[in-house]
Amino acid sequence: MYHAVSEAPARATRTLSVSPGAFAEQMEFLEDGGFTPLTTAELGALWRAGKAAPERAVLITFDDGYEGVHRHALPLLTKHSFPASLFVSTGWLPGPHHAGGELDTMLTWGQVRELADGGVEIGGHSHTHPQLDQLSDEALHFEIARCRELLVQETGAAPVSFAYPFGYSSRRVRQAVRDTGFHQSLAVNNAPASARQSPFALTRLTVRRGTGIEEFARLVEGRATGRDFARDRVLGKGYAVVRRTRRALRVAQGVRGEHGPRE
Repeated sequence: MYHAVSEAPARATRTLSVSPGAFAEQMEFLEDGGFTPLTTAELGALWRAGKAAPERAVLITFDDGYEGVHRHALPLLTKHSFPASLFVSTGWLPGPHHAGGELDTMLTWGQVRELADGGVEIGGHSHTHPQLDQLSDEALHFEIARCRELLVQETGAAPVSFAYPFGYSSRRVRQAVRDTGFHQSLAVNNAPASARQSPFALTRLTVRRGTGIEEFARLVEGRATGRDFARDRVLGKGYAVVRRTRRALRVAQGVRGEHGPRE
């Protein structure tokens, strides 16, 4: 899982960015190691057909829709003939659908279309990048459906893959993604995906600014140790409890607001 690819990322995206040089080294490693990159849609199709993925299969994914994916990543993907998947927060992109809140320079819709023409699968990542599991049912539906609607409108193709903003989901969120017409979706959890997982909760491994080539090798070869993501996992589990509690409180407050205080 990548985000920004940039020499000089914004402060808000720096930790979750990689330099163009590091990305080039990582793509060389994948080619030299005999890895077979797939799009998320290709993996989902294999899964539904009951077929095994190719040996040493790997997904190269980008979240949010930062401009550096077109400027820096696309030429390297083309060089290696690697497919990839880009998950776009449609309201962050400039143009008539812009909703604000973006953290760095974003792709234009023209660049999104060029990425699609270059073999990059375009998937959904919500409209404004909220924590989907904290939204009301109405707002949740809007975020997913509006994202899908704009991707169809701007690219001419219906997206089949989705990635949860922040990696957060719940049974309600996953069902909403499925009901909106997506066939598979990606979380984070910093663990390799496996056939035991739901196609609507596939895990990914985060590549960061500080991910050196030795750590990258451990990630893609399945040799990542617990300490590589120990802090992330502890924080993730703790914050999951916080999010569930917040959601329960909001639902309870909504009930009180509708029916008055309970004795």
